[in-house]
Amino acid sequence: MTFTEHEMRPARKELGRYLLEAGAMSADWLESFQSVDRAAFLPRLMWPYDMNSRSSTVCDRDADPVNWYERADSNVPITTQWDDGQHIGPAPGKVPTSSASMPSVVLSMLRDLDVRDGMRALEIGTGTGWNAGLLSHRLGAGNVVSVEVDETVSAKARAALSNVGLRPAAVVGDGLEGFVALAPYDRLIATVGVRHIPYAWVEQTSPGGVIVAPWGTHFTHTDHVVRLVVSADGASASGHFTTPVEFMKARSQRPSRPPHNAYLPEGFPGDATTSTTCLTARTTGFGELLQHPFPTVAGLLLPHCAHASDRRGPSLSVWLYGLSDRSWAAAVLHDDRPSATVHQAGERRLWDELESAYAWWTGAGSPLLARFGMTVDAKGERVWVDSPEQTVGV
Repeated sequence: MTFTEHEMRPARKELGRYLLEAGAMSADWLESFQSVDRAAFLPRLMWPYDMNSRSSTVCDRDADPVNWYERADSNVPITTQWDDGQHIGPAPGKVPTSSASMPSVVLSMLRDLDVRDGMRALEIGTGTGWNAGLLSHRLGAGNVVSVEVDETVSAKARAALSNVGLRPAAVVGDGLEGFVALAPYDRLIATVGVRHIPYAWVEQTSPGGVIVAPWGTHFTHTDHVVRLVVSADGASASGHFTTPVEFMKARSQRPSRPPHNAYLPEGFPGDATTSTTCLTARTTGFGELLQHPFPTVAGLLLPHCAHASDRRGPSLSVWLYGLSDRSWAAAVLHDDRPSATVHQAGERRLWDELESAYAWWTGAGSPLLARFGMTVDAKGERVWVDSPEQTVGV
């Protein structure tokens, strides 16, 4: 049993209606959404993410085609590769390494890209090929270049694109370098999370062009889409944060924190000192990373630091790990208690740094992330609040 006609899949029609009504998809993308079927780019065996259980489940088209198409037509992310292709079998693997992003995220980023007929676009991270397919339908395949680091993933995407009659330039390479051979581009979109915006992207985008990419710090696994406009002289790009998202990270920028026992070889609490904090789970937002601005601010003000948290009922366990040394800090924050005990050790007083970051944020009026932006030039990137003159972090 197969379902290829739009009329036979009410969930697909409902998804399009939802994306429009929610504002994730602008009306100018509707025709491409209707014409380029996400399901055509998904493998027989895939792993949709269950938003309630926060886990991936296996979905086999041959075993249950009705369920497979319902998942394909749902606003959920779907893992299509585990462990850089080394995973075998139907059970989920260890680390998801390629996926089909949530349609609401895909279409909202394309909305932010603000394309016009005749423009040329570079996509970083081909993945399944659906995003490249939407761009190709809208702009013409001859105006789209897509770069994918994984040769196997790229080959599958090219085949899927060809099967629906779309043939953009889908090449294998390091997308962090862009694709200079066919530059310049009017628009550049990344569908992979980055910890640094490469200056090569600015150099390969025309003055006045737009760059849309998921960016974040090493502090959390979450990202925020940044929309940058290249300056008239082409020397820099600047713009605001938009949507909070979660993306798989560029392979060369994946987190590489040492294991927990490297920080506490003799077990907890080791040689830690103790203190008291008035920070809570609610004030720090560590239990709601995508919605709360402070974890992103903390990442800016605590360089070379990663964080992990685990909620158990009204309690939230928070760990901070230094990435340039073995400093660490930990506390169990409570929803119903105004203070908590902190343990910290190492050259850096990471929790003290966190307290200072929180004081800066509240002192600045607790700005939401919509007030934050970024400028990228040949010297690197700078995050700011309200205007490029008000730089945040280091």
